[in-house]
Amino acid sequence: MLKQSGLSLALAAAFSLPLSAAADTPELAAIRAQVAEMKQSYEARLQALERRLQDAQAAAAAAQNAAVGAQQAAAAAPATPAPAAMAAAPGARVAQPDNSFNPSISLVLGGTFADLQRDPGTYRFGGFIPPDGEIGPGSRSFNLGESELTMTANIDPMFAGQLTFALTAENEAEVEEAFVRTRALGGGMNLKAGRFLSSVGYLNGQHSHTWDFVDAPLAYQAFLGGQYRPDGIQARWLAPLDTFLEMGAELGSGRSFPGNDRNKNGFNATSLFAHAGDDIGDSSSWRAGVSWLRTRAAGREYEDGGVPNVFDGRSTIWLADAVYKWAPNGNPTQTNFKLQGEYMRRKESGTLASGELADAYASTQSGWYLQGVYQFMPNWRVGLRHDRLASNSPFIGLVDSGALPADAFPALAGYKPKRSSVMLDWSPSEFSRLRLQFARDEARPGQPDNQVFLQYIMSLGTHAGHTF
Repeated sequence: MLKQSGLSLALAAAFSLPLSAAADTPELAAIRAQVAEMKQSYEARLQALERRLQDAQAAAAAAQNAAVGAQQAAAAAPATPAPAAMAAAPGARVAQPDNSFNPSISLVLGGTFADLQRDPGTYRFGGFIPPDGEIGPGSRSFNLGESELTMTANIDPMFAGQLTFALTAENEAEVEEAFVRTRALGGGMNLKAGRFLSSVGYLNGQHSHTWDFVDAPLAYQAFLGGQYRPDGIQARWLAPLDTFLEMGAELGSGRSFPGNDRNKNGFNATSLFAHAGDDIGDSSSWRAGVSWLRTRAAGREYEDGGVPNVFDGRSTIWLADAVYKWAPNGNPTQTNFKLQGEYMRRKESGTLASGELADAYASTQSGWYLQGVYQFMPNWRVGLRHDRLASNSPFIGLVDSGALPADAFPALAGYKPKRSSVMLDWSPSEFSRLRLQFARDEARPGQPDNQVFLQYIMSLGTHAGHTF
């Protein structure tokens, strides 16, 4: 600071002298000499600092090059040392580590506490062939629930991939989704191949942690075994319109319920879907769709009154869905409302065998649910859902021909299962949710079941945005 003040004074004195005093007087010469000395001193110090900075940068580059070279040499020949890699020249270009596989990873932790009036081991849908998959309210008391581990990444400019493991309460890991998809084929077209959540209906394509209630609607459980997840390929087309319009088709192996593994080549299950949607003013929006699914079953077994029965034949399902959302001026932060419903109709035809006897079988069954969820203040929501199924009376050739009495098939006696549920949930943030749900389930004839659930859902890591 002292030298800086001296320099400033010297410069001020030099410029304040009159032009007539420009001659080299002894006093002026001394000032000029002092200025020159200060200038040389500062320049020397700056040059020294620049040399130290360059030396430090060169040393860091050499160390990083040496470390990368050592890793590459160790990977190529683990048993052979590579001293040459440690002698990288200072200032050489730093090699970048391989970061081509760097997926986004998310983990969703879920669990419930269930208080069930009826034994969940006896749960069934009256009037329906027992479905495969995740049905019923689950076990009593504390349950780990289903946790999901998802990894997603872009593979290259053309493809992306996703893998989702479902970790069950039975300490088992299941592959829920594992697929590759195109990123932009052009013309609104995209393809997906592998195992994926089918786009039929509305709720089917969403992971369970995004649902507004603890469990799937009765129609999803009875007709799809909870969710339909084909192994196959999906083609989807998004129309270039201001109004949302998409159409698609899926070809699958047919192993997922209501089909089963028939050990057959080719495409054994087919589904088609179309969805449309738009805004209504600034505060409302809607989406509606229709879907169709056809598959076959061969040797699909179930027990009825302790007797093993087998169904062989075709299963065709029609689905219709609609969703309406409202939020003031499109901002759902304070309050919002969602009304959602789906209708399903299934036709099955083929043969039904009981013991060593077999004859024709045909049924037409339906189901629907309607639910509304209202966020009445930030982070708090309340919801109401009603489910209903109609088994109708199937045609059973063994009964119609008199080979067996009607009471030989007690599970197929006509019935209309129903359930009503109410829930209250609190979400402190977008990563956590706590839910209380009460349901009165009348899926079993003459055995109403009062069910109380406490559920937690916690999300860790990056997570893709949810669909509409």
